[in-house]
Amino acid sequence: MTHFKKIDTTNAPAAIGPYSQGFITNGMLYASGQIPIDPTTGELVAGSITDETNQVMRNIQAVLDAAGITKEDVVKTTCYLTSMDDFAEFNAAYGSYFDTHHPARSCVAVKELPKGARVEVEVLGVIGDGR
Repeated sequence: MTHFKKIDTTNAPAAIGPYSQGFITNGMLYASGQIPIDPTTGELVAGSITDETNQVMRNIQAVLDAAGITKEDVVKTTCYLTSMDDFAEFNAAYGSYFDTHHPARSCVAVKELPKGARVEVEVLGVIGDGR
């Protein structure tokens, strides 16, 4: 039987639908995508794509912390932008977070994201013996 550990932290935004912040199973963290919601207010962070990306990365860090891993344990990210015109600015902010560790990544343009966000990032991470 597969064992699942649900990730649930108040340091990242609560789910805004029927999903969880993440699950750990079989040595892997499967984290839901994070958008730039401030977990203390529940509101979308206003500002530049850099401001939004920085909040997204803080939210991801909170999920990683709750899972007991670090950004160096992230093996894959999937990034969603509502405009590829924001790619360079997004990439600079993302790169400041993943400054020395560069997980595999996909980045795609989408028509819309929840709550009018312009960026969403999801991560897969390795836990303990799964390394």
